[in-house]
Amino acid sequence: MNRVAVALLSAILLLGCSAASDEANTLSPEAAEGQATARSNGCAACHGADGQGGVGPAFVGLYLSDRELVDGSIVVADRDYLYESITQPAAKLVAGYRGRMPSNNLDDAQVESIMAWIEELAAP
Repeated sequence: MNRVAVALLSAILLLGCSAASDEANTLSPEAAEGQATARSNGCAACHGADGQGGVGPAFVGLYLSDRELVDGSIVVADRDYLYESITQPAAKLVAGYRGRMPSNNLDDAQVESIMAWIEELAAP
């Protein structure tokens, strides 16, 4: 009986590890690079290691969503908005967040990869 319980528990744990591994592998190579770039350049400190948000707005569900800005206007978080927000952080400030995103030295390839990650985080 004890061996059966151990075998069943082992199978459940292996399935759980496999599911977590599959989830991590669902990102395209460009989006995975974007996630790594965000983590290594300090973006994750405010936006979350997995884009879940924190001090800064979440990346999860951001792409093509409506964003209210501090001036009361509404913008759609499309590629143009994402590019501008990453390269010119003070251009359009999202309402409800006190902190200001610092400027960065990301090149266009890095920005594109972060944008790819944000786009994939919008998918259900």
